[in-house]
Amino acid sequence: MEQRFADIIYLIKESRSNAIKAVNTELINLYWNVGAYIKQKLSISEWGDKTIDELAGFIQKNNPELKGFNRRGLYRMMQFYETYASHSIVSPVRAQLQNTDNQSNNITSPTRTQLETKDIRNTILVQLSWTHHRTIFSRCKTEEEREFYLRMSIRENYSVRELDRQISAGLFERTMIGSTTLSPQIKEIHADIANTFKDNYIFEFLNLPESHSENDLQKGLIQQMKNFILELGRDFIYIDEEYKVQVGNSDFYIDLLFYHRGLQCLVAFELKADKFKPEHLGQLNFYLEALDRDVKKENEKPSIGILLCKDKENEVVEYALSRSLSPTLVTEYKLQLPDKKLLQNKLHELFENSRKIE
Repeated sequence: MEQRFADIIYLIKESRSNAIKAVNTELINLYWNVGAYIKQKLSISEWGDKTIDELAGFIQKNNPELKGFNRRGLYRMMQFYETYASHSIVSPVRAQLQNTDNQSNNITSPTRTQLETKDIRNTILVQLSWTHHRTIFSRCKTEEEREFYLRMSIRENYSVRELDRQISAGLFERTMIGSTTLSPQIKEIHADIANTFKDNYIFEFLNLPESHSENDLQKGLIQQMKNFILELGRDFIYIDEEYKVQVGNSDFYIDLLFYHRGLQCLVAFELKADKFKPEHLGQLNFYLEALDRDVKKENEKPSIGILLCKDKENEVVEYALSRSLSPTLVTEYKLQLPDKKLLQNKLHELFENSRKIE
């Protein structure tokens, strides 16, 4: 019975999802227009700050069913408009608004409202909820950071809680600063690999003590698999722990095995609760050979190996990988959220140094 009615359930859920998206699109478009209207009135000194209070009071008194249009909400809508009005994301809107300005200064003219509304609906801004937007423009300080989290939230389908956690974990700064060391072989097979993996991962959700074993780490990651995949990326599909590969008459066990949808390959994780050592790669390379010979399907690309260490020295990693014939990379993990100020300072230093070189 469940199988017979599965298609109907799918149609219902798909229609409901489309309806929610349509409502969200109109809502974001509305908030943009309200923010634009208020900004325009303030910029030509037709309105003062007190007028916004009066508007909020008027709405509350005459239309109490309209929620979110109090003083704070109206200022947030204006902030939303100010944040993206000059951004390339909405450049078609800006261009058409400038053309409209030459014809009329009335922001409420039917033509202007139609042009602006149409363009905002076709931007990525409507792909996120209002709460997502509030989180981004209230916590992110630069245009680059805001756009980064906009696109990541859409790509990874972050919930608001997940988005907030990634901002706290300094994902933007870590991505900009990080320079994942890759073996020559992995670059050959996967040209876009650098955008898939991070130089370091944050596992604060494990609540592990600083001194812990590889077994503790493995158990913690399995128990917190949802958070682990959030940190890795949603294209990762968990296959198994202690995945057995048989070579000759001997059995060997891979700590964690995943499949990556985008790269279309198996990804083997070898966990090390200590500092990276070059000899760690030998075991991982052996696992990759076994996977490619006996497990990988014909349509899949060669398997990738990730050596996840508690600590690593970049120069040692570079030397160890320079002649590696296997598609491997070495990353490290941290058990606490990073100090965002330190990350931001380091990122600022990198930008300043790059300017001096130029």
